[in-house]
Amino acid sequence: MDAYPKAALERAMKVQEVILRAIDGRMMWWEAAEILGVSYRTMRRWKWRYEQYGYDGLLDRRRQIPGPRRVPLSTVKQVLRLYREEYMDFNVRHFHEKLQAEHGIELSYQWVKTALQTAGLVAKARKRGPHRKQRERRPMAGMMLMVDGSTHAWLPMQTGQKQDLILVMDDATSEVYTAYLVPQEGTLTVMKGLKEVIIKQGVFCSLYTDRGSHFFYTPKEGGAVNRRQLTQIGRALQQVGTEHIPSYSPQGRGRMERMFETWQGRLPQELRRAGIRTMAEANVYIQQKFMPAFNRNMKVKARETGTCFVPCGEQDLDSIFCVQHERVVQNDNTVAVGSRRLQIEPSKWRFSFAKCRVKVCEHLDGTVSIRYGPHVIGRYQGPLNISESLEDVA
Repeated sequence: MDAYPKAALERAMKVQEVILRAIDGRMMWWEAAEILGVSYRTMRRWKWRYEQYGYDGLLDRRRQIPGPRRVPLSTVKQVLRLYREEYMDFNVRHFHEKLQAEHGIELSYQWVKTALQTAGLVAKARKRGPHRKQRERRPMAGMMLMVDGSTHAWLPMQTGQKQDLILVMDDATSEVYTAYLVPQEGTLTVMKGLKEVIIKQGVFCSLYTDRGSHFFYTPKEGGAVNRRQLTQIGRALQQVGTEHIPSYSPQGRGRMERMFETWQGRLPQELRRAGIRTMAEANVYIQQKFMPAFNRNMKVKARETGTCFVPCGEQDLDSIFCVQHERVVQNDNTVAVGSRRLQIEPSKWRFSFAKCRVKVCEHLDGTVSIRYGPHVIGRYQGPLNISESLEDVA
């Protein structure tokens, strides 16, 4: 490379850029000749040399020095065609992995990136922002988990529609323990993921989240959270013995935000190629195919061996991970839930529940139960969609 003058290399790169655009069909060959300021005959000669020798065919051959980058033109055409016809919405890193895994094309990531940018198929990256110091990871798995939701057009075959992706990941390893699409992020949809992780992995030490209304009560916008007034998720975490840590800046959740950016650049494209149209099909694909493959490629090793997860024991997770509200039973043994009344049936061990203070619980499966101490005194089929009603009359 040092044997060629800088001006010659820059000239060859410019010629290559124009040729790649012409090969890709983005301009006519006579237009390419006009852009480079050469005759059509010279343009034809450069095209032939590029077809025969690749990039080094554009350099001055009188030096008798091998070209610094030599990739067959057939490979160049194949890469550009694959990206244009099959992977047009993939990011470069994802496309590079597919080239190696599915097409057997062993080219460096930098070469693929440069080729796509040179051909005008991928925009060049914008200038990075100010330097920030990365927050150090927790040293052991299970020490701190993060959960958040991202609104995006995750199902590209549902044009004009957006869904929320709920994702739970480990701060120490970046392993994704669960991920699924829901219509909208909220208390019950987040509880579903937390309960699933506890069942599979165990109880974790702490959970790091933003200060959304379903995570924390914040009396003053942008201010500190109220540690005494717990949300439903805060109450559930307290019951299982997990510390709930609020984030006070977007930079504090940078690891999670970058994770969502990566998923946005990969998951919709995978769902499109798989022909998936519904949320149910997408969740099966995420759990069975996408998430395991993603963890194999992206999971990092924790600084310390072992785990901080502990078994949940005999805790009743169904009664913990639900929306709970206290109510007083009416004289006719009914409980008012918004505009509806739930009837409590007679019990063998108590004559009446009138004036008793009970808990109304909306569970993750859509059913509703009424609990008096450790006893379930009523269970009702749903979905009743009473979460909003409960909030209104709480």
